Amino acid sequence: MNELNKLTEMKKSMLYTKTGDKGTTSLVGGKRVAKTDKRIETYGTTDELNAFTGLLITEINEKEDLEFLRFVQHQLFSIGAYLATDPESAGPKAASRISPATIGRIEGEIDRIDSLLPPLKHFVLPGGGRAASLAHVCRTVCRRAERQIYALDESEAVEKTVLVFINRLSDYFFALARKESLKNGEEIIWDYSCI
Repeated sequence: MNELNKLTEMKKSMLYTKTGDKGTTSLVGGKRVAKTDKRIETYGTTDELNAFTGLLITEINEKEDLEFLRFVQHQLFSIGAYLATDPESAGPKAASRISPATIGRIEGEIDRIDSLLPPLKHFVLPGGGRAASLAHVCRTVCRRAERQIYALDESEAVEKTVLVFINRLSDYFFALARKESLKNGEEIIWDYSCI
């Protein structure tokens, strides 16, 4: 077995451990906390967002968008690892940190997609095809994750780059939703006369 395989090989483990049967779970570093802990909510919602991003990928056809969405999934996994780490005992590993370059990359992708779209003059409703709708679901789950991460930040400091990335990510999903909606025809404009 070569050295790379030795480094990446994971030991087979039981899928169930029974250690969480009483409503607690372990953070990276070993500290046990309630499954309702703010930190658990943040990385659980980040994982949910990653799962919805995977579902969105199944509806995307353009190579550039697919590659960027895969990049997003890896960043979300890194954020999840960062949030799952007990800052008092282990401290986050370098691989789970978001860099300023990562934020620059997502801002560049938002700008790229936005340059393809007509100016936004009205509020739009979620919809406009399956891919657009899934991008809107990702956007709303991302906003929930952002709220939860900010709530955690009130009691335990969260790295600024994580907060900025998750904020930009919801903007990215909005831009992608608009792009996919317009590919399928027209955006659904909010009819405010109905109120």
